[in-house]
Amino acid sequence: MDSWFTVEQIDQDTFVISEYKHWEETHCYLLCGTKRAILIDTGLGVSNIREVIDGLTKLPVTVITTHVHWDHIGGHKYFRSIAVHEAEKEWLSVKFPIPLQVVKNNIMCNPCDFPSDFKVEKYQIFQGVPQMILHDEDCIDLGNRKLVVIHTPGHSPGHCCFYEADRKYLYSGDLIYSGCLDAFYPSTNPQEFWKSVRKIQSLKISRILPGHHHLSIPVTIIDKIETAFHNLSNEGKLKQGNGIFSYEGFQIHI
Repeated sequence: MDSWFTVEQIDQDTFVISEYKHWEETHCYLLCGTKRAILIDTGLGVSNIREVIDGLTKLPVTVITTHVHWDHIGGHKYFRSIAVHEAEKEWLSVKFPIPLQVVKNNIMCNPCDFPSDFKVEKYQIFQGVPQMILHDEDCIDLGNRKLVVIHTPGHSPGHCCFYEADRKYLYSGDLIYSGCLDAFYPSTNPQEFWKSVRKIQSLKISRILPGHHHLSIPVTIIDKIETAFHNLSNEGKLKQGNGIFSYEGFQIHI
């Protein structure tokens, strides 16, 4: 098993593959059905996540993408079947919105124990044509297991959460996690971010499975994040350039 990744089991057929050795602490999720498996995001791409996945399942694997940011699509190069939301199809197939050197700087901005064969000068942002386009309320059938696409823009135009009603799991990507929620750079939208948080409040959720940092976060964090956005809006501060606002368990950067 690749020592760069940490694999933890959520339940008998759900796994989280994490990159705890990097400051982003990115999480990817493997969901196994009876007919196929879904991998939500592929992480940084500094090590071969496919080798880890092959050690966990023999089912055919489709990668579905919460959003087309470098830290969530790095391992897409190891898979043939990839899905992204329609709003970010061209980010994947035509032009990534952030320059390669900026991405490299982000990868290296905090020291960590990279795999011995990783060379940042050779790092490339994945580019390819998705085989599947996601839309709001699409249902993905894994065989005896279903996943619903929820379009939740704000952090990026095509950001999606994925909801598993039977288990009440919300795979929340970069919409909900314990850390700094980013809505400050040009391709983000603080108002849309707030609207997306309100959108998922109506779901029955027993567990949040976030894109970064702590895996065990209370479901109540959703309401706390919505309240924070609401208050910022009332105060006239929900506009890009206003800085970082700190709350219990999270921050909002606008």
